[in-house]
Amino acid sequence: MASPSPRKSTSGQSAGGKRAGKPASAARKASKPERHIEPTPPSIETEAFRQTVLTRRSVRRFTDTPIPAEVLDDCIDMAMLAPNSSNLQPWAFYKVQSPKARKLVIDACLGQNAAKTAAELIVVVARTDTYLENARLNLSSWPEGQIPKVVRDYYGKLVPLMYSQGPLGALGIAKGVVTNVIGQFRPMIRGPFSTNEMKVWAVKSTALAAENLMLALRAHGFDSCPMEGFDESRVARMLKLPASASIPMIIGAGERAANGVYYPRLRFARERFVFTV
Repeated sequence: MASPSPRKSTSGQSAGGKRAGKPASAARKASKPERHIEPTPPSIETEAFRQTVLTRRSVRRFTDTPIPAEVLDDCIDMAMLAPNSSNLQPWAFYKVQSPKARKLVIDACLGQNAAKTAAELIVVVARTDTYLENARLNLSSWPEGQIPKVVRDYYGKLVPLMYSQGPLGALGIAKGVVTNVIGQFRPMIRGPFSTNEMKVWAVKSTALAAENLMLALRAHGFDSCPMEGFDESRVARMLKLPASASIPMIIGAGERAANGVYYPRLRFARERFVFTV
């Protein structure tokens, strides 16, 4: 014979004296942190932004007018608000201000006018060696309440697995082989699986921040020139950068001279670059 169901007491206890617990789904729901809701952003004047973009030029001669320190810092702060991979922020910005350091950087830039006449020189650095520290910072600096489990697992488990390459790159190679096999059957993230791919990964996010920096300078009434023609090894030695770091560009910044833009702007037809699929 089947056993009768236990009688429930009026106090919420079963006949055996044990208090009935909440359903598991309800308990999970109660412990789940609330989803973040971003406040609605203020409206942006489209034409003001358009003018910022349109009037940004690569300026190769600057006046002697200095950039106020608070303006430069504001521009760099806006640079660091750029979108970036997994919020790991793989960048660094070096303000080159001492006379000795300026001379070294100007020489490394082969004496370009954009470097010689700039009020400020900013070395933009991409770092591939900070992702573990920054993953931990994402957790220790979490801005609101309880950290969601998916976030804890991502920064605590997945990030070390995704970006670590292992001794002599062996882990990266193994991940690449496994991914290529599984990728025959379903979509997979293909990398980064080597130190070179890690460099590309870091440079992509850093370049987004550099564009923010140049647009911020323009919005403040100043101009810039991103330079990639320089002796990277000399600049890296001066800054004592680790071998894993790279320098995508050095940005000269200042007030535009009357002869600061050498040639009219030329852009090719959009049909050459824009496609609909």
